[in-house]
Amino acid sequence: MNSGPMNSGADSTSAHGFSPISGSAIRVGVDLGDRSYDVLVGNGVRHELAAMIPTGVRRVAVVTQQGIPFTVDPGVPFELFTIGSGEDHKSLTTIGELCSGFARMGLNRADAVVGVGGGMVTDVAGFAAASYHRGVPVVHVSTTLLGMIDAAVGGKTGVNIAEGKNLVGAYWQPSGVICDLDALSALPLRELRCGRGEMAKYHFLTGDDLLAMDEPERIARCIAIKADVVGSDERESGRRALLNYGHTLAHALEIATHYDIAHGEAVAIGLIYAAHLARELGRIDDARVDDHYRVVGRAYELDTSLPTGLDHHQLLMSMGRDKKALDGLTFVLDGPDGVEVVVGVPADAVLRALESMSAAQGQGGAVTCMPD
Repeated sequence: MNSGPMNSGADSTSAHGFSPISGSAIRVGVDLGDRSYDVLVGNGVRHELAAMIPTGVRRVAVVTQQGIPFTVDPGVPFELFTIGSGEDHKSLTTIGELCSGFARMGLNRADAVVGVGGGMVTDVAGFAAASYHRGVPVVHVSTTLLGMIDAAVGGKTGVNIAEGKNLVGAYWQPSGVICDLDALSALPLRELRCGRGEMAKYHFLTGDDLLAMDEPERIARCIAIKADVVGSDERESGRRALLNYGHTLAHALEIATHYDIAHGEAVAIGLIYAAHLARELGRIDDARVDDHYRVVGRAYELDTSLPTGLDHHQLLMSMGRDKKALDGLTFVLDGPDGVEVVVGVPADAVLRALESMSAAQGQGGAVTCMPD
């Protein structure tokens, strides 16, 4: 596959301390100068949480949800805050409730927040930590595949408003991230597929054969790729936008379906759409579009079909409000030089790509795997 403009293979791995530690655990470093931190990947690594809490912290606010498969011990006194499940709770109201709770427990700038859960929890906990006292340390314990390879790493936090997903937030790097693979055995199949939707995009950002790796190494490699990008472009002024491959349509689909379609499922469909749009613009050929169907639909067994009954013009309007829009419609698209940001994409091309993708579904060009 086309490796694109990113480093691949051992270079980015060694540059970010991708190394085995005790047992089967792997350490990945996120290089941000004096704000650098480690990501631990492996079974049982949640027991390393106390070592990741910054020195001098006297108390911790643990933000989590019902149904998380394990508890954590930060090694200092802590208070538990359980937030609601579902995108409706990923809101400014939840942030306000958390910050009020932090104040009641006496949390101050020398203390810390710990987010334990999937991407929603780490997004909310991170934004609350960034906002309270204008910033307190946060450590994430990620419990979903999607969270491990995407949401918990990189410092992007945010909540939704009626006009769009993650439109209000902050960049706030954690002091450390723990990805305990014990949590994955408790995940429903649909949650695992959501993670694979994000994982699939990494196949098109580097030349790595992720499918040849075992699960811990594959997860660690995805984290290392993201760490490499974050280290070079923390605030998404350029290269980091490449991590949004497949996300422009994905966010529009989430909004249009009122989040009945989960994020990773939407990203999988968004990757296929991005391939159709790139072909519409003459950037890639049919064989490269087929590569996307092969990885997303066949290797990862994800749905590659647009949901039926959606208004294409409404999707177009929603995509126009995407956060990375720089000059009119902006997409991350594959091409002869790899995946890159493309600005000023014509609206008629966007609509034609939606039509061609719908037509491919009718001709058997899509692979549909309905979630359990």
